[in-house]
Amino acid sequence: MDIHATLPPKGRDLRLDLFRGIANWWIFLDHIPENIVNWVTPRNYGFSDAADLFVFISGYTASFVYAKMMLERGFIVGATRLTKRVWQLYVAHIILFVIYIAAIGYVAQRYNDPDIISEFNVAGLVDNPIQTLSQGLLLRFKPLNLDVLPLYIVLMAFFPPVLWLMLRKPDLTMIGSLVLYFAARQFGWNLQGYPSGVWYFNPYTWQLLFVFGAWFALGGATESRSVIKSSFVLYFGVAYLLFALLMTMAGRFPEFGALFPQWLFDAFNPNDKTNLAPYRVLHFVVIAFFVTRFVPKDWAGLEWRVFQPLVKCGQQSLAVFCVGVFLSFVGHFQLMMSSGSLMAQVFVSVTGLALITLVAYYISWSKKQDKPLKKPDAVAAPSDPDAKPPV
Repeated sequence: MDIHATLPPKGRDLRLDLFRGIANWWIFLDHIPENIVNWVTPRNYGFSDAADLFVFISGYTASFVYAKMMLERGFIVGATRLTKRVWQLYVAHIILFVIYIAAIGYVAQRYNDPDIISEFNVAGLVDNPIQTLSQGLLLRFKPLNLDVLPLYIVLMAFFPPVLWLMLRKPDLTMIGSLVLYFAARQFGWNLQGYPSGVWYFNPYTWQLLFVFGAWFALGGATESRSVIKSSFVLYFGVAYLLFALLMTMAGRFPEFGALFPQWLFDAFNPNDKTNLAPYRVLHFVVIAFFVTRFVPKDWAGLEWRVFQPLVKCGQQSLAVFCVGVFLSFVGHFQLMMSSGSLMAQVFVSVTGLALITLVAYYISWSKKQDKPLKKPDAVAAPSDPDAKPPV
């Protein structure tokens, strides 16, 4: 087998767990509108946000986990393991989908608030429930905030042949991903949504970050080491991050945005998230390079206790994500029903983060209980053959 990719060194990379946990926390906060606490998330200070980080880490993690299996046991075994993971993700999505729409329906009926049905994009269930549910099973119908997981499912479903190519021709595979990205943007390719519109996260474009994560894990980071550590990238990256901050703030505050030329303002506002605008990709790549440069794998800070809740949430990412999506709806509803004061926003946010962290710790503990206990050391045979063993 002619392999040109480089597998990451053995051992768990806590950076992945840490940043995946951070991404889940940010996604939860971003899903609660009119919440002052979500100003801590990066979407307010640059072009990319938690979704970009989530997709990149998903591609990175999937590549080194299943690449080793594919190399050791063959493509068929690796592909079937990937397919099993896709099925797990799909089942998790369907369970979340059913619970989510049931909760929305209950709240709308209980509090006589039909507007919430439209706000969370589940009005089709009232008018045409069978067709809408069927489209939900096909991932075409998605209530509000349930867009990331279907994207992840599709990307993982098509990953086996991509990983096979990545192991043999990593750079060529990355170039192919770029070609598909630009072609999708040029010709307007996207998957159809239901009952109308297209996918909020266009899989044809968002695959770029997923494949970039895989390429980065399988030798791309090593190949780019000289570029990552160059002075040019450092100065350019800092300048670009500052520019992204200015353009993002211009979109947030109209008075500030009026200070810039209209053509410049319109080029970056609104931020094209659906089709993953190139300026958004570049923003994330700069951040990824900076993290690789300044946060090495063996950084002692990764073991700090203050980071342990985030690491734990990253290790139980799927469950944390699903619970976080549901709790974001609960938090949004609580703020709607209350005064929505600053204290209420902080309380809802902190309580939600505490609950999803508690879920992560519980699942981690539960998995340990499923493992068989270590057998006690055998008792040494007594010297006297007639002696009885201790009771």
